[in-house]
Amino acid sequence: MGKLFDQCAHTRTVVRLDRPFDIAPERGIAHTVDQLAGLVRDAAGWLHEAGVRPGDRVAVVKRNHWDYDLLACAAVRIGAVPAKLSGKLPEGTLDILLERLDAAAVVTDRPVPRARRVLRVEDFAAGRPPAPHPRGDDEPLLICHTSGTTGVPKLVVHTTRTIIDRLARPESVRWPVIGVRRDDVVGNASAFAHGRTFCWTASALCLAPSEIVILSEPSSAARVFGRHRPTVVEALPSTYVRWRSLANAPENPFDRVRRFVSTYDAMHPPVIRAMLRASGRKRPLWMQGYGQSETGPLSFRFFTRRTAGSTRNLGRPLPGLAKLRVVDPATAEPVAKGSAGLLLARTRARCTGYVGEQDRWEAKADGRWWNTGDIGTVSRTGAVTLLDREVDTVPGLSCLETEDLIEDRLPSVEECVVLSAVGREPIPVVVTDTALDPARWRTAVDDLPPMGEPVVLSWDDVPRTGTGKVRRRELLTRLTGTADTNGTGRWT
Repeated sequence: MGKLFDQCAHTRTVVRLDRPFDIAPERGIAHTVDQLAGLVRDAAGWLHEAGVRPGDRVAVVKRNHWDYDLLACAAVRIGAVPAKLSGKLPEGTLDILLERLDAAAVVTDRPVPRARRVLRVEDFAAGRPPAPHPRGDDEPLLICHTSGTTGVPKLVVHTTRTIIDRLARPESVRWPVIGVRRDDVVGNASAFAHGRTFCWTASALCLAPSEIVILSEPSSAARVFGRHRPTVVEALPSTYVRWRSLANAPENPFDRVRRFVSTYDAMHPPVIRAMLRASGRKRPLWMQGYGQSETGPLSFRFFTRRTAGSTRNLGRPLPGLAKLRVVDPATAEPVAKGSAGLLLARTRARCTGYVGEQDRWEAKADGRWWNTGDIGTVSRTGAVTLLDREVDTVPGLSCLETEDLIEDRLPSVEECVVLSAVGREPIPVVVTDTALDPARWRTAVDDLPPMGEPVVLSWDDVPRTGTGKVRRRELLTRLTGTADTNGTGRWT
């Protein structure tokens, strides 16, 4: 990854940004890959002249943008280990993660009082890089963190073998129909502090599409996608939710999209249908991946306009790359096919540890199997159905499925979140900018298991992670004064 941009510098791909990189605002919003290779080398020199050496950890915490991954590649180039931390982390959480990392340097645009050495993004200055420093395939390559929906995120360690050989390499194949073509315009509106975009960077550059269009903010879509209309789009689930109104508007910029991609979190059917309808293609596809930061994708499912009914079925494990099985949460014994239980995953892409919490990693590892902490089923044909996180379970009810149904029945609802609350009925939180009609609500939930009265909030009132996921336990605490749920939370 340290030489990735150099190796792809001969391609004709043009990279377009919604705003200049934070580390190089003067270099504009349009780049060739060769120019980006020069920026990565300049950043490597900057880090080296600041005293970063092979084996050191370099933390990056800043505003969302793709220069997270350029800085990560620069650190890798000189033999350091980049740690990408979301700029949306609360101050107390960031302090904990930085203490665990003990980074030699922190590249940042915010106050970081406890760092050994702080490199301000605005002080970036090109330096002369040393020769690239190779590393073993099983040595730490990248540290990223989990979403942190249930507390302080874990710091996940990946190697070249786990994240590049096992994840990026298969994605870099020009697969028929679903693969990236040379004439594609590939749009990405993601959380670039996440490990997913490091992997995506490798595959996207190797596939060399005509254009790569990067959005650091979802609100840039009308302006930037309107000018450079994508044919392939990957975005956060929460971003797709925010784009629903744009997809239905006259200025809809998604009319050329042939493939949408979502990862990170559960997608609800109304959003998928709205985006597929926005495409002017005859048969657009939606590709939804299920996985975790620790494992990468475990299964995929493709939706069309006709099949985007229920999204709880997440397809089948990737042949030759992953396996899934279900066990009883209390006994760890296998359950019958189709019965609900804890989902265990087996993949060669599994991370190698948690920084500062290796005992926590070992508690989730069972030989070559990994406890995902998710509750679901695996059918006789191998299809996996996701019900809930174990910590969020409610007896006799799937929170995720209930959210699907409510959003389907109430089009004015942007998002519904059903919270597990110990000792009381589940709490439905309805995210909308309009008033919730009590009669329509009662009709929508009449045949569903009993729930408490709905809590109506606006989008900005809901606490979220850097990837847009709802911080369910924080929201639960705000509403009830306690974070206690019906689940044990042993595998979060």
